[in-house]
Amino acid sequence: MPDDIRPDPHAILDRAGLRSIYKQPGDGAVRKVLTRLDVHCRAYIEKCQFLVLATSDAQGKLDASPKGGPAGFAKARDDKTIMLPDWPGNNRLDGLENIITNPHVGVLLFVPGMNEMLRLNGRAHITTDPALKPMFKTDGKLPISIIVIEIDQVYLHCARALQRSALWDVSRHIDRAKDFPTMGKMLADQIAGYDGVATDQMIEKHKNELY
Repeated sequence: MPDDIRPDPHAILDRAGLRSIYKQPGDGAVRKVLTRLDVHCRAYIEKCQFLVLATSDAQGKLDASPKGGPAGFAKARDDKTIMLPDWPGNNRLDGLENIITNPHVGVLLFVPGMNEMLRLNGRAHITTDPALKPMFKTDGKLPISIIVIEIDQVYLHCARALQRSALWDVSRHIDRAKDFPTMGKMLADQIAGYDGVATDQMIEKHKNELY
Protein backbone atom coordinates (compact mmCIF):
# COMPACT_ATOMS: atom_id res chain seq x y z
CA MET A 1 0.00 0.00 0.00
CA PRO A 2 1.41 3.46 -0.89
CA ASP A 3 2.70 5.46 2.10
CA ASP A 4 0.17 8.26 1.54
CA ILE A 5 -2.85 5.93 1.71
CA ARG A 6 -4.03 5.11 5.21
CA PRO A 7 -6.17 2.05 5.98
CA ASP A 8 -9.71 2.98 6.96
CA PRO A 9 -10.34 1.75 10.53
CA HIS A 10 -14.07 1.70 9.80
CA ALA A 11 -13.83 -0.31 6.59
CA ILE A 12 -16.23 -3.23 6.24
CA LEU A 13 -14.24 -6.27 5.19
CA ASP A 14 -16.67 -9.19 5.13
CA ARG A 15 -20.31 -10.05 4.44
CA ALA A 16 -21.11 -10.49 8.11
CA GLY A 17 -19.97 -6.94 8.80
CA LEU A 18 -21.99 -5.66 5.88
CA ARG A 19 -25.15 -7.43 6.99
CA SER A 20 -24.69 -6.09 10.51
CA ILE A 21 -25.57 -2.58 9.31
CA TYR A 22 -28.17 -3.41 6.62
CA LYS A 23 -31.55 -5.11 6.88
CA GLN A 24 -32.29 -8.31 5.00
CA PRO A 25 -33.85 -7.71 1.56
CA GLY A 26 -37.62 -7.90 1.33
CA ASP A 27 -39.42 -10.79 -0.31
CA GLY A 28 -40.13 -8.82 -3.47
CA ALA A 29 -36.54 -7.67 -3.85
CA VAL A 30 -35.39 -11.30 -3.85
CA ARG A 31 -38.15 -12.88 -5.92
CA LYS A 32 -38.35 -10.20 -8.63
CA VAL A 33 -35.18 -11.45 -10.38
CA LEU A 34 -36.11 -13.08 -13.70
CA THR A 35 -34.05 -15.18 -16.08
CA ARG A 36 -35.82 -13.95 -19.21
CA LEU A 37 -37.68 -10.90 -20.45
CA ASP A 38 -41.37 -10.63 -19.68
CA VAL A 39 -43.90 -8.21 -21.18
CA HIS A 40 -42.86 -5.39 -18.81
CA CYS A 41 -39.13 -5.80 -19.47
CA ARG A 42 -39.77 -5.79 -23.21
CA ALA A 43 -41.88 -2.64 -22.94
CA TYR A 44 -39.11 -0.95 -20.95
CA ILE A 45 -36.48 -1.83 -23.55
CA GLU A 46 -38.74 -0.51 -26.33
CA LYS A 47 -38.97 2.85 -24.56
CA CYS A 48 -35.35 3.03 -23.35
CA GLN A 49 -33.30 5.97 -24.68
CA PHE A 50 -30.21 5.67 -22.49
CA LEU A 51 -28.28 2.92 -20.75
CA VAL A 52 -24.97 2.24 -19.05
CA LEU A 53 -23.01 -0.87 -20.03
CA ALA A 54 -20.63 -2.17 -17.35
CA THR A 55 -17.77 -4.48 -18.38
CA SER A 56 -14.64 -5.91 -16.82
CA ASP A 57 -11.33 -7.13 -18.22
CA ALA A 58 -9.73 -10.46 -17.35
CA GLN A 59 -8.08 -8.90 -14.26
CA GLY A 60 -11.34 -7.48 -12.92
CA LYS A 61 -10.69 -3.84 -13.88
CA LEU A 62 -14.02 -2.23 -14.62
CA ASP A 63 -15.44 0.14 -17.20
CA ALA A 64 -18.88 1.74 -17.52
CA SER A 65 -19.88 3.09 -20.91
CA PRO A 66 -22.96 5.18 -21.81
CA LYS A 67 -25.08 4.20 -24.81
CA GLY A 68 -28.01 6.18 -26.15
CA GLY A 69 -30.42 6.67 -29.00
CA PRO A 70 -34.08 7.13 -29.84
CA ALA A 71 -36.61 4.91 -28.09
CA GLY A 72 -36.08 1.37 -29.31
CA PHE A 73 -32.38 1.78 -30.08
CA ALA A 74 -31.76 -1.33 -27.92
CA LYS A 75 -33.71 -4.34 -29.13
CA ALA A 76 -34.89 -7.62 -27.67
CA ARG A 77 -34.12 -10.38 -30.17
CA ASP A 78 -36.05 -12.88 -28.05
CA ASP A 79 -36.88 -13.33 -24.38
CA LYS A 80 -33.27 -14.29 -23.56
CA THR A 81 -31.32 -11.84 -25.71
CA ILE A 82 -30.96 -8.10 -26.19
CA MET A 83 -28.86 -6.29 -28.80
CA LEU A 84 -27.15 -2.90 -28.63
CA PRO A 85 -25.81 -1.04 -31.69
CA ASP A 86 -22.34 0.46 -31.41
CA TRP A 87 -21.84 3.70 -33.33
CA PRO A 88 -18.72 5.81 -34.01
CA GLY A 89 -17.30 7.39 -30.87
CA ASN A 90 -13.90 8.16 -29.41
CA ASN A 91 -12.52 4.77 -30.54
CA ARG A 92 -11.04 3.94 -27.12
CA LEU A 93 -13.05 0.68 -27.24
CA ASP A 94 -12.55 0.03 -23.51
CA GLY A 95 -15.83 -1.82 -23.09
CA LEU A 96 -15.60 -3.73 -26.35
CA GLU A 97 -12.08 -4.92 -25.59
CA ASN A 98 -13.27 -6.03 -22.16
CA ILE A 99 -16.07 -8.10 -23.69
CA ILE A 100 -13.55 -9.96 -25.83
CA THR A 101 -11.61 -11.08 -22.75
CA ASN A 102 -14.51 -11.32 -20.27
CA PRO A 103 -18.06 -11.70 -21.61
CA HIS A 104 -19.84 -10.92 -18.32
CA VAL A 105 -21.64 -7.57 -18.44
CA GLY A 106 -24.16 -5.54 -16.47
CA VAL A 107 -26.62 -3.09 -18.02
CA LEU A 108 -28.66 -0.34 -16.37
CA LEU A 109 -31.42 1.02 -18.60
CA PHE A 110 -33.31 4.30 -18.22
CA VAL A 111 -36.57 5.69 -19.63
CA PRO A 112 -36.70 9.50 -19.39
CA GLY A 113 -39.45 10.58 -17.00
CA MET A 114 -39.66 7.16 -15.33
CA ASN A 115 -37.92 6.69 -11.99
CA GLU A 116 -37.83 2.91 -12.04
CA MET A 117 -34.90 1.39 -13.94
CA LEU A 118 -34.24 -1.98 -15.54
CA ARG A 119 -31.17 -3.97 -14.52
CA LEU A 120 -29.75 -6.76 -16.62
CA ASN A 121 -26.79 -9.12 -16.17
CA GLY A 122 -25.55 -11.51 -18.81
CA ARG A 123 -22.86 -12.63 -21.24
CA ALA A 124 -22.00 -10.59 -24.30
CA HIS A 125 -20.28 -10.96 -27.63
CA ILE A 126 -19.65 -8.54 -30.49
CA THR A 127 -20.88 -9.26 -34.01
CA THR A 128 -20.87 -7.64 -37.44
CA ASP A 129 -23.62 -9.95 -38.74
CA PRO A 130 -24.95 -8.28 -41.94
CA ALA A 131 -28.37 -9.77 -41.27
CA LEU A 132 -28.67 -7.89 -37.97
CA LYS A 133 -27.23 -4.48 -38.83
CA PRO A 134 -30.24 -3.25 -40.87
CA MET A 135 -32.43 -3.58 -37.77
CA PHE A 136 -30.53 -0.60 -36.33
CA LYS A 137 -30.34 1.60 -39.44
CA THR A 138 -30.50 5.27 -38.40
CA ASP A 139 -30.19 8.34 -40.61
CA GLY A 140 -29.39 5.97 -43.46
CA LYS A 141 -26.37 4.52 -41.64
CA LEU A 142 -25.59 1.15 -40.09
CA PRO A 143 -23.78 0.59 -36.78
CA ILE A 144 -20.13 -0.50 -36.83
CA SER A 145 -20.92 -3.53 -34.69
CA ILE A 146 -23.65 -4.97 -32.46
CA ILE A 147 -23.29 -6.07 -28.85
CA VAL A 148 -25.38 -9.20 -28.28
CA ILE A 149 -26.17 -10.01 -24.65
CA GLU A 150 -27.52 -13.37 -23.47
CA ILE A 151 -29.54 -12.70 -20.32
CA ASP A 152 -28.75 -14.37 -17.00
CA GLN A 153 -30.72 -12.01 -14.75
CA VAL A 154 -33.13 -9.16 -15.40
CA TYR A 155 -35.27 -7.18 -12.98
CA LEU A 156 -36.88 -3.84 -12.31
CA HIS A 157 -34.98 -1.56 -9.94
CA CYS A 158 -36.84 0.63 -7.47
CA ALA A 159 -37.22 4.37 -7.98
CA ARG A 160 -35.39 5.71 -4.92
CA ALA A 161 -32.08 6.65 -6.59
CA LEU A 162 -33.78 8.78 -9.24
CA GLN A 163 -36.26 10.15 -6.74
CA ARG A 164 -33.36 11.28 -4.54
CA SER A 165 -31.54 12.84 -7.47
CA ALA A 166 -34.68 14.34 -9.07
CA LEU A 167 -32.89 13.58 -12.33
CA TRP A 168 -35.84 14.40 -14.59
CA ASP A 169 -36.79 17.62 -12.76
CA VAL A 170 -35.86 20.35 -15.24
CA SER A 171 -35.98 22.99 -12.51
CA ARG A 172 -32.93 21.31 -10.93
CA HIS A 173 -30.87 21.06 -14.11
CA ILE A 174 -27.73 23.18 -14.23
CA ASP A 175 -27.13 26.10 -16.55
CA ARG A 176 -24.57 24.35 -18.74
CA ALA A 177 -23.01 27.51 -20.17
CA LYS A 178 -22.71 29.16 -16.76
CA ASP A 179 -21.87 26.28 -14.42
CA PHE A 180 -19.24 24.41 -16.45
CA PRO A 181 -16.50 25.36 -18.93
CA THR A 182 -16.55 23.84 -22.39
CA MET A 183 -15.26 20.34 -23.04
CA GLY A 184 -12.26 21.80 -24.86
CA LYS A 185 -11.41 24.09 -21.94
CA MET A 186 -11.62 21.20 -19.44
CA LEU A 187 -9.37 19.00 -21.59
CA ALA A 188 -6.89 21.84 -22.00
CA ASP A 189 -6.75 22.19 -18.22
CA GLN A 190 -6.11 18.46 -17.85
CA ILE A 191 -3.66 17.84 -20.71
CA ALA A 192 -0.52 19.91 -21.10
CA GLY A 193 -0.33 21.60 -24.50
CA TYR A 194 -3.81 20.48 -25.57
CA ASP A 195 -5.65 22.67 -28.09
CA GLY A 196 -9.00 23.13 -26.40
CA VAL A 197 -10.20 25.78 -28.83
CA ALA A 198 -9.76 23.40 -31.76
CA THR A 199 -11.67 20.71 -29.86
CA ASP A 200 -14.59 23.04 -29.18
CA GLN A 201 -14.65 24.07 -32.84
CA MET A 202 -14.67 20.41 -33.90
CA ILE A 203 -17.48 19.57 -31.47
CA GLU A 204 -19.58 22.46 -32.77
CA LYS A 205 -18.91 21.52 -36.41
CA HIS A 206 -19.85 17.86 -35.94
CA LYS A 207 -22.48 18.15 -33.20
CA ASN A 208 -25.25 16.84 -35.47
CA GLU A 209 -23.20 13.95 -36.87
CA LEU A 210 -24.32 11.32 -34.39
CA TYR A 211 -24.29 8.24 -36.61
